Amino acid sequence: MSRDGGHPVTVGAVAAAAMPSRRAITDRPLLRTTTTEARSDKAPFVRAGGSLKGAATLVPLRRLFERPLSMNISPHDIARVLSEALPHMQRYDEEIVVVKYGGHAMGEEDLARSFARDIVLMEQTAINPVVVHGGGPQIGEMLKRLGIKSQFAGGLRITDAATIEIVEMVLGGSINKQIVGFINAAGGKAVGLCGKDGNMVVARKASRRVVDADSNIEKIIDLGFVGEPEKVDVTVLNQILGRDLIPVLAPLATSTEGLTYNVNADTFAGAIAGALKAKRLLLLTDVPGVLDKSKNLIKQLSTDEARALIADGTISGGMIPKVETCIYALEAGVEGVVILDGKVPHAVLLELLTDHGAGTLMTR
Repeated sequence: MSRDGGHPVTVGAVAAAAMPSRRAITDRPLLRTTTTEARSDKAPFVRAGGSLKGAATLVPLRRLFERPLSMNISPHDIARVLSEALPHMQRYDEEIVVVKYGGHAMGEEDLARSFARDIVLMEQTAINPVVVHGGGPQIGEMLKRLGIKSQFAGGLRITDAATIEIVEMVLGGSINKQIVGFINAAGGKAVGLCGKDGNMVVARKASRRVVDADSNIEKIIDLGFVGEPEKVDVTVLNQILGRDLIPVLAPLATSTEGLTYNVNADTFAGAIAGALKAKRLLLLTDVPGVLDKSKNLIKQLSTDEARALIADGTISGGMIPKVETCIYALEAGVEGVVILDGKVPHAVLLELLTDHGAGTLMTR
């Protein structure tokens, strides 16, 4: 099939239908400059341990394309699109990509299953995905069903002893296992974990300073069982990654005393990505990315530019902690962080496997 006056369908054309072009492939150089030389004696997708992805996974890959296509794309067009994705696959070959999955996309089954297939496709193309999920709306719904009223301060839920039990049940139980189930149904091998497993994330108690509107006096709010990452141990993840397994992490952490803390999912993902020195951290949200004062998408930012936009008020509200997480991750060693709209179909693939990208790319 052709688009726009008979031009053949390409990976760029498919992506452009959903996203504005952000940057050419030459703006994002390959990490390896000797790809052809390094691969001259082996198949394109060879994983750690010697498993041959190109030969061993034809059936799972075919399952990813079983859903009806919205366009009558010919097999030749599909082959052309896959061929154009090759440089991007080479760029992320054996690299770690942390994906924070959250927002309203989690609440719609079709989008959730589509996201799961995209994660499996990443793993099949020799990328090592790590999924970190949120679950604020689902926690709120469960607390409401149980008659437990939620209180918030500084944008964070105040979590008492009764609430943390529900938080752990929802995050580490129903949500985590649903995502694991969807990934496994798409042909992957997902493993559900949380920060408590193997002391992966040890957190300290979090608090927030809030200015009282009446007295203009600053107060420190006790958030209860809410934590901030203090130490990350990736031993468990290192045993999983590169072995055809996909870790799915709930943002729960332990304290030095063995207590359970609820951690903001963006913050948790940033800490994990930094500790793993990930190639990319993708933060899936309900907005297209960072917007300027005219509400237009900012396609690329440096950390210094981001700090300036926070200072002048362009970046405000709930976007501030997300951008601060991006800055933290970059300073910890992540190569690039992207804030993108998780409601856009295949947003992760658009970002990683096309020239067009999706959302706001932040780099050092």
